[in-house]
Amino acid sequence: MSISVTTIDRIAVIRMQRPERRNAVDAATAKSLADAFRAFDADQGLDVAVFTGADDVFCAGADLKAIASGARVELSTVGDSPMGPPRLRLSKPVIAAIEGPAVAGGLELALWADIRIAGASAIFGVFNRRFGIPLVDLGTIRLPRIIGHGRAMDLILSGRSVDAAEALSIGLINRCVPDGEALPAAISLAQTLSSFPQTAMRQDRLSAIEQWGLDEDKAMANEIAHGLCTIASGETAAGAKNFGSGAGRHGKAL
Repeated sequence: MSISVTTIDRIAVIRMQRPERRNAVDAATAKSLADAFRAFDADQGLDVAVFTGADDVFCAGADLKAIASGARVELSTVGDSPMGPPRLRLSKPVIAAIEGPAVAGGLELALWADIRIAGASAIFGVFNRRFGIPLVDLGTIRLPRIIGHGRAMDLILSGRSVDAAEALSIGLINRCVPDGEALPAAISLAQTLSSFPQTAMRQDRLSAIEQWGLDEDKAMANEIAHGLCTIASGETAAGAKNFGSGAGRHGKAL
């Protein structure tokens, strides 16, 4: 199997399992990844996914050896993208736990996640620049949005390597932890997110994602629509009642 899926409480851990190819993604792996994330999103017993790779490697990108051996790369504006899940818009959060390289298409997979946690020796970069391979898994879109246009152009054009310390300083990753601790840290954060009231968190998350394609007035209306979904769920009234009874104050979990 090129991927594995395990669960911890209400957390799904989805792991790329091709260490012999540094978790490079071929067509079969791309399909398996997309299907696994769709299944996670549809499972009402799961709240958060943690996305990682085997053997302290996140992902070295597309499997260029497979392409060199004649594997076809299908590019279309419909369906999944070549790396699998980057076009999916899930209703629940995904946290990337990154050790080692997250480069080329692997960087695009990491950018797809909502939050990125990396070990201190993790490496990022548009390494496909060296081989004439385009970014076609939303890398040219998400990278500028996450780190800013100027910094993104530096990485996209130069293809240079970025270590975890720089990645943290430019906002490419959210947290840097000691080597080997990315997965435990991601699972711990996932459990925290799972402990929150889910409707408000998911609706706020979707509003933040969807606003990129909207003008200010439409973004405001969309935010209100998501807020009304939360209120209609009863979660807001329950939360206010909990607050009134003293629960959840001063940063304490409910």
